[in-house]
Amino acid sequence: MALLALCLAGFVIQLDVTIVNVALPTIQRELGAAPGALEWIISGYALGLAALIPLMGALGDRLGHRPVLLTGLVAFGLCSTGAALAPSPVVLVWARVGQGAGGAAILALTLAVLTDIYPPERRGRAIGWWAAIGGIGFGAGPIVGGLLLSALGWSTIFWVNLPIIVVTVVLILLTVPRAAVGSEPRPLDVRGVVLASVGLAAVTYGLITTTDVPWEPVRTLVPLVAGGLVLGAFVFWQRRADDPLVPRAVRGNPRFIAACVIYFTGYVAFSGTLYYVTLMFQNLRGWSALHTGMSWLLMNVPFLIAAQLAGKLGQRFTPRALVTTGCAAGALGVAVLSTLTSTTPFGVAGIGYLVAGVGFGLLVPGITHVAMRDVSVSVAGAASAVLNSSRQLGTAVGLALVAAIGVAVTHHAWAASRFGHTHAASRSIATGDLHGVPARMQATARNAFEVGYHVALGLCVASLLVAVWLSLRAFRQRPAHAEAIPEKQPSP
Repeated sequence: MALLALCLAGFVIQLDVTIVNVALPTIQRELGAAPGALEWIISGYALGLAALIPLMGALGDRLGHRPVLLTGLVAFGLCSTGAALAPSPVVLVWARVGQGAGGAAILALTLAVLTDIYPPERRGRAIGWWAAIGGIGFGAGPIVGGLLLSALGWSTIFWVNLPIIVVTVVLILLTVPRAAVGSEPRPLDVRGVVLASVGLAAVTYGLITTTDVPWEPVRTLVPLVAGGLVLGAFVFWQRRADDPLVPRAVRGNPRFIAACVIYFTGYVAFSGTLYYVTLMFQNLRGWSALHTGMSWLLMNVPFLIAAQLAGKLGQRFTPRALVTTGCAAGALGVAVLSTLTSTTPFGVAGIGYLVAGVGFGLLVPGITHVAMRDVSVSVAGAASAVLNSSRQLGTAVGLALVAAIGVAVTHHAWAASRFGHTHAASRSIATGDLHGVPARMQATARNAFEVGYHVALGLCVASLLVAVWLSLRAFRQRPAHAEAIPEKQPSP
């Protein structure tokens, strides 16, 4: 029951990453939201997550993982209610930021609580469940959202969070033990919290904005540069602080650092792939959001199966083998998806989905287990926060970098065509939406989008191949017999 609660917490956070997308046209029509407000309804959630994960991890280590996690769940539920009742786009955006703040506590501390209650020999299987259910939430968002919108109003995509939150809170109160904080709780590094939160918020803001106004000096470059400088100051301060936000036991663990980098590169590929494949099917081929979301089941089902098998496979194979295989399979699946065109049979995409689902299903629990296996309970909150920050930044960087390069390539291909001088390369062409393009130009516009699509997914493949190389290099220190962790069943 405790594991179910932690899985539900991860599920609802990932669900809200994608469920809102399908409701944006309805929200725009009923609330009169401008295009910029629609983007911030999505981005405000990501910004709240990224900025506050370090703070929530530190508070969990100081005040206790269980109470801070419960506070985050309650805050998430209250802000979901505020979003459902929002009378204007501005209120809805701020409610989404609040959801992100509550979600930061959930993301930062579910792994920490899991580390508290599971011994190392059983932790791998539990992490497999946690990763699988969270991944299902991410893929289920468009499906659940499409079903709710087909029968009810847009507010139901936020109301649906409340029963999940209530069940999760009750289960945690009943089943998760009240872990002791310790007689001498770790001091809170206030300066480190401020530097990390401001730096992550600025970098995330800049990356999010690049999808709207690519590399505009004031709105994108200034936040990116300022955020980079603040994060540099954070790294400098962590080396000097007596009680740093990121404990030395975490910073000095090369396997943990490598796991964070692989998590980052993996989610650059994952988020970029889902973004562009969605554009291919929904915009270029004209599928509905529900149809597109249903197709993700071909990735979600193998993801769930592989994530569950990862716990058992850890008894026979090293984490290095599992993570490397997951990255390689993910790269192969994305490579298959990168070959899609507007006329490719869906069977090809189905093969890509299946192989990529298996790859990510092995990668996510495998890399999480490698990162958290040697972390002590006293710093588990900070370690979980750093690990999830790397994933969140990978998602933001993936969407921004892959989209920016794909858009640039599409615009270049369109400008070089025979119609480039007679019809402006609009942003709609770069996203596969050809409604504003004259019929005689649509074949050329379609080809221009496909060129950008192929390059963008090629970058995702390259990112996963980098993860393969990192896994082979970073996880070879221990002999094979030290890597495998037998999974013991609980005593009757």
